[in-house]
Amino acid sequence: MSRIGNVTISIPAGVEISISKGNLITVKGSKGELVQQVDQDLSVSIEDGVLSVSRPTDQIRHRAMHGLYRSLINNMIIGVNEGYKKVLELWGVGYRVANKGQLLELGLGYSHPIYFSVPDEVKVETEMVKGQKPTIILTSHDKQLIGQIAAKIRAFRKPEPYKGKGIRFKGEEIRRKQGKTAG
Repeated sequence: MSRIGNVTISIPAGVEISISKGNLITVKGSKGELVQQVDQDLSVSIEDGVLSVSRPTDQIRHRAMHGLYRSLINNMIIGVNEGYKKVLELWGVGYRVANKGQLLELGLGYSHPIYFSVPDEVKVETEMVKGQKPTIILTSHDKQLIGQIAAKIRAFRKPEPYKGKGIRFKGEEIRRKQGKTAG
C-alpha cells in the first residue's frame, strides 16, 4: 500500500489545475506553468479543492507509479505557487563566480574559466562579498530542472575530502579524511 500516493493534495488559492485527455496535467500559478504526463493506468481527480491520485490494482508497478506521480504533482503545485531556491557555495582560495544575464562564469582553479549557460526558466544570481564564500543562487518554479542545473554546476569541481575545496550546497557537510600522518 502506497502511503505517499494515498495522501491527498490541497490546492492553494491562485493555482489552476487542468486534466486533459490522456492524463496530461497542466498546473498554472503566479510563478509559471508546468505540464506533466501521468501514467495511463492511474486516475487523477479533483473534488472540492483537493486532488487525489488512485491506482487500479496492487501490482508492484502500479504501487510505484502511484507514489511517484503524486509526488511529482505536489512538487508542481508547490513550484508554481511558492517556487524553489538552491544556494551553492564555492570553497577554495581564489575561486570566483560572476554572471552576465544567464551566462555563468566560474573560476575554479583550472587554467581556464568555465562558462555555463543557464536555461531561461532558472534565474541565476551571484554574490561575491569580501570575507564570505562566493555564492550562486538559483531560483525556479521547476524542481526537477533546478536540481539538475545545480548538480551540473557542482560537478565542475566536487568537494574533495582532504581540504574540502569545491562547490557545495549551502549547509552541506563534507566527510573529511585525515591525510598523511608524520612518522
